[in-house]
Amino acid sequence: MDRRRFLSGATLGAALITVPWVTSGTASAKPNGLCALNVSSLTELQNAINSAAAGTVITVNNGTYTVPTGKPITITGKRGTKDQPITIVAQSRGGVTLNGEQSFVFDDSVGVTISGFKFRQSTMLDIPPNCSVIRLTRNDFQLADIEGLHWVLVRADKTKVDRNHFHHKSTLGVMLRIEGADDDKMASGVEVFRNYFSDHTFGGSNGGEPIRLGVSPRALSTAGAKIENNLFERANGDPEAISVKSSGNFVRYNTIRNSLGGIVLRHGNKTLVDSNFILNGQEGIRIYGNDHTIVNNYLSGLSSRALVVGSGTVRDHFVGESPESRRGNDAADRVLIAHNTLLNNSSTLSGETNRTIEPRDCTISDNIFVGSNGDLVAMSTTGNFTWSGNILWGSGGDGNIPAGTFSRIDPKLVQGSDGISRLASNSPAINAATLAVAPTAFDIDGQPRGSQRDVGADEYSTATITNRPLTTADVGPDAP
Repeated sequence: MDRRRFLSGATLGAALITVPWVTSGTASAKPNGLCALNVSSLTELQNAINSAAAGTVITVNNGTYTVPTGKPITITGKRGTKDQPITIVAQSRGGVTLNGEQSFVFDDSVGVTISGFKFRQSTMLDIPPNCSVIRLTRNDFQLADIEGLHWVLVRADKTKVDRNHFHHKSTLGVMLRIEGADDDKMASGVEVFRNYFSDHTFGGSNGGEPIRLGVSPRALSTAGAKIENNLFERANGDPEAISVKSSGNFVRYNTIRNSLGGIVLRHGNKTLVDSNFILNGQEGIRIYGNDHTIVNNYLSGLSSRALVVGSGTVRDHFVGESPESRRGNDAADRVLIAHNTLLNNSSTLSGETNRTIEPRDCTISDNIFVGSNGDLVAMSTTGNFTWSGNILWGSGGDGNIPAGTFSRIDPKLVQGSDGISRLASNSPAINAATLAVAPTAFDIDGQPRGSQRDVGADEYSTATITNRPLTTADVGPDAP
C-alpha cells in the first residue's frame, strides 16, 4: 500500500518586452520599475550591459551568436541588487546559443542574473571572487569536450546555480567547481539547486566529478554551501558525483540514479548529508573528516560500497600542515550516522583496510541494514564507536557489529509506486529509535518525526510527502 502519495533604450531602438519565465518558480518577483529592452547583436548586448542599472532586463533575441576570440561579453563594475538584479536573458528558454572561445566575463560586479542560454564555449566560465550575488539559472551547459577543461568555476560569495542542465562530457574535467579567493578560502553562501547533471562518460578513475565543492588546500574553510534538490543520472565520470573538499556544507534532497558516482566527504569537517536518494548505481556515501552528520539517506541497489566510514593517513588536518599532508585522507571522527536505510546493496556498511589510522568516536544508531551479500557490517578497526538501535535483516551476515546493539528482525518494508520501500503499519521499526536527542525533526519524505521516532530513513506517517526521488520534470531549465 502506497501511503504518500529602466534603462533608457532610445539609443538602441529598445522595445519593451516581457519575459515571465525568468523568475518563474522562484521567490523573486518582477522588479518594480522594470526597464526592459531587447538586443539582436553582440554589440548591442555589450552596449546594453555597459549602461545597465539595477532592475534592468536585457533580452537577447533568439539565434546563434559566435563570440569573437579576445572580445568576450564583459560584465564589469555592474551594481544590481538581490531584489533588483541586472538580468540578461534569452528571448526563449534555450533559444540563444553562445559559441566561441568565451561568453560572459565577470569582474567587480554584484547582482547579475544570466538565464536561458545554451553555453557552447571552449574555455571555462568563471565567476571570480571580486563578484557576488551572481545567478546562473535555466541554462544549458555543454561546453567543448576538451580533455582537462572544467566547465563552470564559482569563486564568488552568494552565487546561485539553479535549474541548469550540465550534460554530455566524455573527457577529464569537472562540470561545476566551487572554490574561493586566494589558495585556501571558499566562497560563502553558494546555493546549487534543481540542476540536472547527466551523461558524463569519462573513463578515468578521478577528476570527472559533476560537482566538486572545494579542493584540499581549502578543506578547513567553511563554505556553508547548499547542494540541494539536484538530479544526477549516468554520472559516470568519477566515483564522486558530489565531492566535498571544504567544511560546513549542506548536501540535502538530491537524487543520484544509475551512476558510478556517490556523495563523498573527501576533505573538511561539519557537513550535513540529509535525505538523499542514491539508487541503482555503484557508489554510495563515503566519509572522511570530523563532526559530520549523515541522516535520513536511502541507498538501494548499489553494486559497490553503500556506506563507508573512512580510515586515514592523517588523524586531523590543521592550519599550516604541508600540502602533502593536506592531500591525505583524514580519518572520520565524531561522525553521527543515524536514521538511514540501506537496502540490497553489494556492500552495506564498511570500513577501510588500506589506511592505518582508524576512525574514532562515531555513533551509528537507528539505521536499517538489509542485504544478502557478505556481512552487513564490516567495519575493520574502529576506536570508541557507539552503536544502538540498528535493525539488520536478510541473508547477509551480521559481521562485526557489537552484540546487543542491533535487532535481527524483518523491518517490513513495502515498496511504493515511486520505487522506494517504506515501513508497513506493523513494522517493528516504528517507535523503536534509541537516540536520546533527535538528530532530525523530519524524515526523508519531509514528514515530521514526532517524539517517538522510527528506525531508518522513513517515519511511518500518512502526512503529505514533500521529498521524493527527483525526476527530469523536477530539475533543469524547465523545472518549476
